[in-house]
Amino acid sequence: MSIIGATTGIAADTSRLGGEKNLKAAGERFEAVFTGMMLKSMRKTKLAETLFESKAADQFRDMWDQKVAESMAVSTPLGIGKAMTDFLMKGQAANSTEAAPAPAVTPEEGKNG
Repeated sequence: MSIIGATTGIAADTSRLGGEKNLKAAGERFEAVFTGMMLKSMRKTKLAETLFESKAADQFRDMWDQKVAESMAVSTPLGIGKAMTDFLMKGQAANSTEAAPAPAVTPEEGKNG
């Protein structure tokens, strides 16, 4: 377990993110969640009262906003998901280079080379 895992109890294993395809999907999902939170926050600012306000209408509006957020994440992303994906790819690249052992050089090879 890494230092992060030792101090927080959270495993720093990112192997489940696997390939670029999984990272891209995670980035799109993150973008959809962020956009959904932004839309929900915008709805709470109610600049005007609607004529037909009800809990059912609020529920359907929330579902609509969720679908809009998912669509926006795929078709017109804000770039937050891509930034997260790029950050995780850099982290994986750094971890893979650290994990690769350096070739061992024997003292005899060092003298001859």
